[in-house]
Amino acid sequence: MKNNRILLQDVNLHYASVAYKERSLKSLMAGAFGNNHARSNVADIHALKNISVEINSGERVGLLGHNGAGKSTFLKTVAGLYPVSSGLLKVEGQVRSLFDLSLGFEPDATGRENVLYRGLLLGLSPKFMREKADEIVEFAGLGEFIDYPIKTYSAGMQVRLAFAISTTVGGDILLLDEVIGAGDANFMAKARERITGLIEQAEILVLATHDFSALRSICNRGLVFHHGELVFDGGCDEAVAEYKVINGLAQS
Repeated sequence: MKNNRILLQDVNLHYASVAYKERSLKSLMAGAFGNNHARSNVADIHALKNISVEINSGERVGLLGHNGAGKSTFLKTVAGLYPVSSGLLKVEGQVRSLFDLSLGFEPDATGRENVLYRGLLLGLSPKFMREKADEIVEFAGLGEFIDYPIKTYSAGMQVRLAFAISTTVGGDILLLDEVIGAGDANFMAKARERITGLIEQAEILVLATHDFSALRSICNRGLVFHHGELVFDGGCDEAVAEYKVINGLAQS
């Protein structure tokens, strides 16, 4: 077993308030005509608060929390998409993340051209992507549409192509954000089979989910987030119970 690890020590992450300020014409006009009451100071968002956790090889970790609790932010921070504001983040091992499938497409380029572009974003070489292109096209099941511009694709077609590209190769550390809806029943069956294979190959799995049964069947450890804080770290059954208590879902 490889010595892969995710380590966070007192990690904090803030979003700049300017990213949340309204920029509509209506708000600008209100400000221009002196409606000071319409203005409000938007505080920076403290998205992750003093997070300390260590995840080692062999662990399958599920993340629970209400929408906005910090699950997806945690995943994207581990993936290196968000820089931490303070604290220590250390990731040892090759990370493969499976979220934001719509990112990385050039709408005016063909599907085949986007196979190369997205592969580069994933850190894969042009040579590797050219070798894998036929396999990706076959898995996505797009037929002749692979040579049409992406802007002519339906949302489902884009997701199928993105999924096929993103799961072509696995990694030591696999980050998953929820279950992926990727098309019709036949494609979903293939997608589940491929995800299962990636999970089995990965040394570390971190899965953000609201599906308690998936958490219990796949994971051996649960982390519960609440308003950016890590409030529980332990067994999956206990994690589900804690989540229900925090969110008022526990049976009386």
